[in-house]
Amino acid sequence: MGGDHIDGQVLLLAAAKASVGPQRLPDLVEVVQSSLGDRLPEYRREYEVAFEDPDRLGFFVEADHWAELGRQLGLGERERDAVERVHTEQLRRVGRNTDREDEFETALDIREAVVIGRD
Repeated sequence: MGGDHIDGQVLLLAAAKASVGPQRLPDLVEVVQSSLGDRLPEYRREYEVAFEDPDRLGFFVEADHWAELGRQLGLGERERDAVERVHTEQLRRVGRNTDREDEFETALDIREAVVIGRD
């Protein structure tokens, strides 16, 4: 299954709220990861690292980042929204698990989240 850098609970939650089928969501996450994984050094240089663990890195990116990324990857609006929700929910989950939930929620008021898996 795609999205090994995304917790299964996060995929289930996002699939329940997404307007794409739950069987499609892991494939979409994997398409995005394929693109983002190649750009990890760029993200490290350009964006604030929100968290880093052995499996993944989370970044705070500018508002509308997902709109541009979705266009680059040829994702429809529903697909983009679903994948963005996955990344945001993964960041929130890490925040809850590391006692940084308030910090992450404040940042998400003005920025978006991107989570990139490590190879």
